[in-house]
Amino acid sequence: MMTAAQNERLTRVGPGTPGGALLRQYWQPVALLDELEGDRPIKPVKLLGQDFIVFRDDTGRYGMLDRDCPHRGADLAFGRLEDGGVRCLFHGWLFDVNGNCIETPAEPDGSKLCTRVKQAAYPVVEKGGVLFAYIGGGEPPAFPAFDCFIAPDAYTFAFKGFLDCNWLQALEVGIDPAHASYLHRFFEDGDTDASYGKQFRGASADSAMPITKVLREYDRPEIKIDAVDYGLRLTALRKLPDDQTHVRVTNLVFPQAFIIPMSSEMTIAQWHVPLDDGSCYWYAIFTSFGAPVNKQQMRDQRLALYTLPDYLPRVGRFNNYGYDSAEQRAHTYTGMGHDINVHDQWAVESQGKIQDRTREHLGSTDKGIVAYRRLLADAIDAAEAGQTPLMVVNAEQASAMTGPPSIDGVGPGDTWGNYWKDADRKRRDASEWASKVRSE
Repeated sequence: MMTAAQNERLTRVGPGTPGGALLRQYWQPVALLDELEGDRPIKPVKLLGQDFIVFRDDTGRYGMLDRDCPHRGADLAFGRLEDGGVRCLFHGWLFDVNGNCIETPAEPDGSKLCTRVKQAAYPVVEKGGVLFAYIGGGEPPAFPAFDCFIAPDAYTFAFKGFLDCNWLQALEVGIDPAHASYLHRFFEDGDTDASYGKQFRGASADSAMPITKVLREYDRPEIKIDAVDYGLRLTALRKLPDDQTHVRVTNLVFPQAFIIPMSSEMTIAQWHVPLDDGSCYWYAIFTSFGAPVNKQQMRDQRLALYTLPDYLPRVGRFNNYGYDSAEQRAHTYTGMGHDINVHDQWAVESQGKIQDRTREHLGSTDKGIVAYRRLLADAIDAAEAGQTPLMVVNAEQASAMTGPPSIDGVGPGDTWGNYWKDADRKRRDASEWASKVRSE
């Protein structure tokens, strides 16, 4: 159980807060590449309680600037994209992706004002269909050589969704292996051959047993936590008949992402990015080791739940998450449909805008959450003391961080520790792109 002060320290992210100071030392997802397609590639972005614009200029360069024009504070999100930058509508001042003021056309001929004006600009890079920005001071950390960052474009798909709650409780659902047996329980097993793009609807690797049956009938997992260089590795073990064990290996990538299995051939890397203290977006990169991703199918599946242009959910507090009591009695544990994103959304939003952790009572299956909160608290302390926190790494350190293995499969009960490593190696060796990475 936390004190109120401890909870505040971990959850508040605005300028000047200890938690916000920590998260500003990392690259943060700010937009999907898809959001900057079309004839007006500019959008407002809120991140860690601050307002920005992200845009693509007419030469194809991406940039992120403070949203308020440095002249008199007008909104650059409405600016004109022309002449190598974004032009404020108020007086025509023009800024490039580096924040340089290129023109102040309302000023007299020969004016040097623009040479003395600079808009705050932030580094932006594209990885896996997601634009990441760095709003901290100094040199940004290097990106690790994780699968989601190095896989070819054809083998990745990116999406996002809004959550009306604090980022920390949104993240914590992903490091809670026990909840899947309840929150995501289905009373009927669907056709595993029709499970493409759907989590917890297919079969585990090396097994014909539907994952829905595993979760439903073997609902007391043994959970093991290991500290690794990127954060935590969580292993959930469910003992099955015939001396077999269902092994699910997931990962907490510090500070605010997890990497989990989607299916036997696909993984999900997911970040929980605070807009402010009371809301966040999840950003996901789906990475396939097998066939190239059917991006249109994946996108269509998810747009059944989310609306454009802001990726807001079609269900929520405003319509009771689509709850149906007849469905709850006969088909699903929640009565909230078959999309597990809705289940997770209800779980984290129903805790309130910011969960009051002074009232919670953790159990043994919450060991991943306990371990992560300790990492987070220690990192905030380190950042406050001027020390380098976990995963603020240089290029050499980042290049040694690969994978990480994320497996959902069934293996011999007595050798599960080798099974997931062998399954990961087997999947990589059979992969068109991952096998080439391994051989280099």
